[in-house]
Amino acid sequence: MGELKIISMKLYILVFLFLCLCINQPQPVEDVKTESEIDLPPPQFKGDMSVEEAIRMRRSIRDYQDKSLSVEHVSQLLWAGQGITEGFKRAAPSAGATYPLTLYLVVGEQGVEGLASGIYQYVPKTHSLVLVKPGDFRQRVAAACLGQSFIQEAPVNIVIAAEYERTTVRYGERGERYVHIEAGHVGENIYLQAVALGLGTVVVGAFLDVDLQQVLDLPEEEVPLYVMPVGYPG
Repeated sequence: MGELKIISMKLYILVFLFLCLCINQPQPVEDVKTESEIDLPPPQFKGDMSVEEAIRMRRSIRDYQDKSLSVEHVSQLLWAGQGITEGFKRAAPSAGATYPLTLYLVVGEQGVEGLASGIYQYVPKTHSLVLVKPGDFRQRVAAACLGQSFIQEAPVNIVIAAEYERTTVRYGERGERYVHIEAGHVGENIYLQAVALGLGTVVVGAFLDVDLQQVLDLPEEEVPLYVMPVGYPG
């Protein structure tokens, strides 16, 4: 009778552990397309510049021409940062495929040909944009970034924001480190893609979190980590 009780207890523990594993498996973030989404052109998977050359030429650029980007530029940059490459897998590695990051595009007046000024959220699954709010908010973004004027001068800014809980729910406190590592991966992807497109960018981490959250109308659970102005080098 005692042995049977021990066996039952072991089975119970095994079942419990199995259920825990199933519950904690990373799930792809569901992106459901809405009528308000703006389709982006399909990304290109082959370019004129090698990865090695892009790495060699990569520099931090803080001076930009007064010249609009194309929608194709925007499509390629956002895909390089968080685009889908296979199934639900994205262009940048993510701890446990938890994907805590969201990209926001701040478009200035005439910043992108055929795209109105405003703040947009990038939707990886549908490779599209959703308008958060219309208007040119570059000046306010620059003010939140301690008055760094080149942010206001760039035709667009890409903001990388994080929802930590997507990763920490699985990895605990250490998940915060994984989120920061992932932001670095995304930032470098955008850097190299910008170089390959003949554009320039720089990663900015100096900003007032609350001010930038308010400008972008970020959900309460999302925290901005990087601001990346992008444009033709001046």
